[in-house]
Amino acid sequence: MQVKKKEKPYLSVVVPFFNEEESIERLWQVLKSSLDEFGQSYEVIFVDDGSMDRTRDIMRRLASDHPELLVILFRANFGQSAAMAAGFEASRGDVVVAIDGDLQNDPRDIRAIVDKLNEGYDVVSGWRKNRQDKMVSRLLPSKIANHIICSVTDVKLHDTGCSLKAFRGDLLRRISLYGELHRFIPALLRMEGARITEMAVRHHARRYGTSKYNLSRTFRVIMDLLTIRLLMQHLQNPLSFFAKFSILAGAAGTVTFFRALAQIVLNRIDVATLNISISMTVLLWAASFMFMSLGLVGKMIVDNGERRPFSLE
Repeated sequence: MQVKKKEKPYLSVVVPFFNEEESIERLWQVLKSSLDEFGQSYEVIFVDDGSMDRTRDIMRRLASDHPELLVILFRANFGQSAAMAAGFEASRGDVVVAIDGDLQNDPRDIRAIVDKLNEGYDVVSGWRKNRQDKMVSRLLPSKIANHIICSVTDVKLHDTGCSLKAFRGDLLRRISLYGELHRFIPALLRMEGARITEMAVRHHARRYGTSKYNLSRTFRVIMDLLTIRLLMQHLQNPLSFFAKFSILAGAAGTVTFFRALAQIVLNRIDVATLNISISMTVLLWAASFMFMSLGLVGKMIVDNGERRPFSLE
């Protein structure tokens, strides 16, 4: 069942693309067929992340023929997180499904994953149980990364890297994505109180194009993983996090001050050493004040910001 542009659909499907000219039309055919059989009102959002091939031209042509298809075009390549964030922001559905545009995820699994969501969950993550990728270049690094991510975020999934996921739309639209945070959407939603599960989905070998994943993204993933860990531990009370550094810097400054004072009284310090001691004291006290200020600002943002641990029914 298609939906008119002004009507709110039940389902939004977000698909990011980057140089996928060979797969996009085939994906649209399978996706549209699967959604029509589903019988729920839907919209599809294609996001082009600055493709340099014919991907965006094909998108425009498909959108002109199918009113249920919305196209978002990036001027340059900003990354998968930015593409997914744009799609999520534009989505209007009660349920939002994300799926890759390379035909490795199977659109025919969308109905099953949405049905699983309706069993009382807020997030259903796909699990590529029989993954069709090369062992050394993809499977082994993915298993290692999956173990690390699950250990750090405490979200227990077999396959954190699977793009096929279903979400409650109102919950999903609360979060912000940047960097490589699309990998950690379940963890971000866990912070919002989401109920998370997973289910096995089909996975196909890549037929067209080349994988966009490489080792150059590893550093960004690690930094974002550290960010997620800090957020999960200290988002509710950032003051306690910064207060520890404030107390430590303040105590070090105080020790430096009294040490210099004692040496002055005992006449055991020269002018150069005294200047260094005074400078260190001032710097440490300033750092203590800065950390405490950051904590207070963070607490004010948390207490007065838009983030709420509840939704109005």
